[in-house]
Amino acid sequence: MSTHDTQSPETLAVHAGVDRYEFSPVVPPIYQVSTFSFRDADHGAALFAGTERGYIYSRMLNPTVQALENCLATLEGGVRALACGSGMAAIYTALTGFLRAGDHLVCSDAVYGPTCTLVEQELPRLGIESDVVDTSDLDAVKRAMRPRTKVVFVETPGNPTLVITDLEKVAALAHEHDALLIVDNTFMSPILQQPFAWGADLVVHSLTKFLNGHADVVGGAIITREEAQYGMLRSKLNLLGGVLPPLESFLVHRGVKTLALRMARHCENAQKVADFLESHAQVEWVAFPGLKSHPQYELGKRQMKGPGGMISFGVRGGLAAGKAVMNAVKLCGLAVSLGGVETLIQHPASMTHATMGAEARKRARITDGLVRLSVGIENADDLIADLDQALAASWSGARGASGWDGQGERAAPTDVPPPATGRGSRAGV
Repeated sequence: MSTHDTQSPETLAVHAGVDRYEFSPVVPPIYQVSTFSFRDADHGAALFAGTERGYIYSRMLNPTVQALENCLATLEGGVRALACGSGMAAIYTALTGFLRAGDHLVCSDAVYGPTCTLVEQELPRLGIESDVVDTSDLDAVKRAMRPRTKVVFVETPGNPTLVITDLEKVAALAHEHDALLIVDNTFMSPILQQPFAWGADLVVHSLTKFLNGHADVVGGAIITREEAQYGMLRSKLNLLGGVLPPLESFLVHRGVKTLALRMARHCENAQKVADFLESHAQVEWVAFPGLKSHPQYELGKRQMKGPGGMISFGVRGGLAAGKAVMNAVKLCGLAVSLGGVETLIQHPASMTHATMGAEARKRARITDGLVRLSVGIENADDLIADLDQALAASWSGARGASGWDGQGERAAPTDVPPPATGRGSRAGV
């Protein structure tokens, strides 16, 4: 007779179906629990004191979440990782973990819009000053460094202009000033770029993007190079509460299993789409690390294992023509975010980077006509056909806006391409 045979319905409703034995699943199970029981009072005290390892409360540590964290740390070549409730939770935790009132931060100008807003509007409320510069320009980084600079934050390739920062040189410069280099590696994923190999001290990700890859989870991650960094950030994250739940951790971990396969297809498709766009008469410029016209093409080849799946381009006719393209696509989804199996197209100036403000966008060379494309894993010919018909749909509007006569003759461009990433012609970026 089992113990359950003598228990009341109220007790059975809580405990039935829970088998207290160990087993070895092929996939780490979802520990969808808030709290964990102790063997006895001494066991609980030891866990809280840190003299024994184990689980107490899922905000502090959870087996499903920890399995993902161990995976991410391994992929990035780091020591430990922390899964956060969003990419912004990861960035906020990382920055405020190493910056105090009176400290100074140097940040890339081409970053995710809310990152710029955080740096320029929220961190000053904590007494943290910053300079936002083109980190692909080493001289600009040098000029921005101060005795109080504690962190250099870089996103490379930059969002959305695809400008590339030389991580090795910026890391050396940061370390000369006793500052940490934190790298947002979201666009590349650990498959295509490993910032620790180039001297980075911390790596952050939006798990929402390529790492998960299926547009069904919001999450972030911090990967540390040292155990001490992890311990400090773990305590901070526990207090802030911006942790990733078990179910989302399970989904991201499942997505990571196909990451290498997906990144290969993203790169292959994006290269074909970029080649098509660069040759199209209605496209003024294209920014893509896989194009030889990219001014940092050689740096990208050295620092990255592939060009990635992100493309930015300018449609002839500026904002009106760009909006016409986005409204005309049938296969590409008009939505923000990126890195999923599906291709998405969006307008940064009015969407993802709107919170930056016009001056910050101008400084980062995010023009009103810039269109960002996250190339998915569909058939590349189908994507090209969709973009071709969408560009054709914008043709008449572009003629009126730019003075193009429809015979291949060009008037002066109505939208200036990002100067750090191109030459300003359709064969450039």
